Amino acid sequence: MLLLAGSEPWATPAAAQPLSLLHTKGPALLDAQNRPVVLRGINVGGWLLQESYILRTDSLNSQGRIQQAMLRTMPEADVEDFYRRYRAGFITKADIDFIARQGLNCVRLPLHYDLFLTGAQRRARTRALQNPRHVDAYVQSLSTWYDQNQLFTDAQNLDGFRLIDDVLRWCAANRLYVVLDLHAAPGGQGADRNISDCLVPLDLWKRRDAKGRLLYQDLTVRLWQQISRRYRTDARVALYDFLNEPNGLSTANGLAGDNSELSELYSRLIDVVRAQNDQHVVLLEGNGYGNEYTNLTPDKLRTPHKGNLMYNAHRYWCPNDTTASDANSLQINLIHNLVTFRERWQVPVWVGETGENSNEWFAAAVQALNQQNIGWCHWTLKRVDGRTSLLNVPRYGSLLTPAGRMALLRNSEFRNCTVNTDVVAALTRPTAAPAAFVPHVVPGTIQAADYDLGRLGQAYSDTYATRTDFRNHTPHNAGDAYRNDGVDIEPMPDSTATILAVSHMEAGEWLSYTVTVPQTTACAVQLRARNPTAAAAQLLVRVDGQVLAGQVTVPGGGWQTLPVGNVQLAAGTHTMQLYVEQPGAVVSWLQFVPLAGPR
Repeated sequence: MLLLAGSEPWATPAAAQPLSLLHTKGPALLDAQNRPVVLRGINVGGWLLQESYILRTDSLNSQGRIQQAMLRTMPEADVEDFYRRYRAGFITKADIDFIARQGLNCVRLPLHYDLFLTGAQRRARTRALQNPRHVDAYVQSLSTWYDQNQLFTDAQNLDGFRLIDDVLRWCAANRLYVVLDLHAAPGGQGADRNISDCLVPLDLWKRRDAKGRLLYQDLTVRLWQQISRRYRTDARVALYDFLNEPNGLSTANGLAGDNSELSELYSRLIDVVRAQNDQHVVLLEGNGYGNEYTNLTPDKLRTPHKGNLMYNAHRYWCPNDTTASDANSLQINLIHNLVTFRERWQVPVWVGETGENSNEWFAAAVQALNQQNIGWCHWTLKRVDGRTSLLNVPRYGSLLTPAGRMALLRNSEFRNCTVNTDVVAALTRPTAAPAAFVPHVVPGTIQAADYDLGRLGQAYSDTYATRTDFRNHTPHNAGDAYRNDGVDIEPMPDSTATILAVSHMEAGEWLSYTVTVPQTTACAVQLRARNPTAAAAQLLVRVDGQVLAGQVTVPGGGWQTLPVGNVQLAAGTHTMQLYVEQPGAVVSWLQFVPLAGPR
């Protein structure tokens, strides 16, 4: 399936089209028939490079430190076996089929360079992971293997190529393009270990071997040469993403501070790919986590190959207002700057990563980007106890115990994940009208946390529903449970059970519920709530806009079931609203209890 410019990602295609090699013309990305293509998709992060927050191992920080911790209690062969099993199950064809069913058209595949090492070469890297004193020896070994052309050459047996081939096959069966993303480059493209899994930060730009060469850069060029050699005519590959999120290229870190090192490497990478008559579109990422392009515009690149270039932004925790702009025109994570950069340099642009926010932020971002015909790729498909991903992996315990590892392998399989329907809706139906999150039938009980699926101001109102300042770490869902809107939901005890309740309710906030009444009925309405504050809280319950029996007062104290009023409802669909007049209440449920006769 192709998504043509101007189409919505959830639109049903007239007919599935075969994938064709993409190319650029001016600011457009085109297929072989010169039809505009807008890539909208999903990153499969946490699979071929483990990032600690995706697995809820934040104290370990990076894949290398996870491995270090394992190696303290496990033989290296057992660690390798765990990773083989993890890679075999975390993403499978079932996950890719699921992505396709959401109406998306591409998958971005984050790769670790160590997947392209042989077993013996990876063992040398593992020794350096275990003891920093072995880093120099590892670099010397890499230098020798490089000179003897023993790196990245066994395409039939290296894990990296085998895994790419699997993903290409699964995606092609679903008419999905694949973006090849070098997420952890040799030496590390930045100072953030969680992203680059480096032995020493910024070694890609600094480390020289005994011959004085910037060896890790030579390795990166060699790796992309081998990738290009294998896939140069493969139409299933949409883009080559040379380096994920370069960061820390500053004078404070002993570098030029003007992106000149990055510009030089990009020029070399473009040249080596084009030397093999490979015309795949190349995606460039700027400094500062993919966004800043000083000395990286086409006129500054020292390569004669200026065609089939595409520029990237990674959008996190920033405004979606299309009038907001950055004074630096080469900083392009804001939509205004992204559009202006596209027009100024006549190059296509793409948002290679976006996410890690609330549903309202997702929907606003997707709506604005779709209107500008700018593609995007959500981060990420699945994560442990995840609210912002499409799929939620159940918690598994500790990765450092045998039971925890077995549980992770089991829980991360597609069949054991749950779908975050609210996230899917925000991404694929950002302009849709509110709808029931779960079926509500009256008479019956409506859980407060099961308010309607939809946008801020339509399905619910909350005073802090998106994060638009990267410096502000206040969670949009203060309870960090169940759903990904601004509504604050948290588990708490009630009698003998733990329930999900809506808390931190401020004056003026409200929740809306679509309810179905099979036949005309009269009900008494009651509400389960508590109030941990001293002042009385005040709530209103409205049905089809009409207030039931005035205010409901929730006095300070523990859980209590309070009468709201009586209502007669005709058969059909109705809207109920829970409105906060005075804050303080924590609400568990509302209940419609049938009365003996009409009232």
